[in-house]
Amino acid sequence: MEENIEELELELQSDVRHGKYMTFSVGSDVFGIELKYVNEIIQMQPIAAIPEVEHFIKGLINLRGKIIPVIDVADRFDREPFEYNDRTCIIVVEVKGVEVGLIIQNIAEVVSIESEDILPPPNMSHALAQSKFIRGIGKVDGEVKLLLDPVKLLSDDALDFIDQQENEEEE
Repeated sequence: MEENIEELELELQSDVRHGKYMTFSVGSDVFGIELKYVNEIIQMQPIAAIPEVEHFIKGLINLRGKIIPVIDVADRFDREPFEYNDRTCIIVVEVKGVEVGLIIQNIAEVVSIESEDILPPPNMSHALAQSKFIRGIGKVDGEVKLLLDPVKLLSDDALDFIDQQENEEEE
């Protein structure tokens, strides 16, 4: 009986998050990440640097005893760096059991985007660095939101948090 209640609660939680996106700014663009990936939003905190890693990996944070790698989204997209301020925060996301912090300029809002309002990303393989991480283009009240694919964001050649985690679990 308790298991059924827990399963129903999990289904209800996932339904509540379905079609909802946390939007945030990177430069002049507004990006969105599906709420089902977002664990929490925290203020900036001291980051321990890691030597000899990609420039966009800013280091590690200690979040209540859990060590989490942190990447700067603007830097990841080869954008102009921005100065961290009191609106800068870290979105802690979980993808395939791996938690990673995403440093962003500021949270915009949480929006609902129906699947019919999401267009496939244009084929721009030679264009913007961020285009390979875009899952789709969300249309909200006449505005465009670039919807990120967190799996691609965290598991390309330069950053294999997901692949490393899967390999460690297999061993």
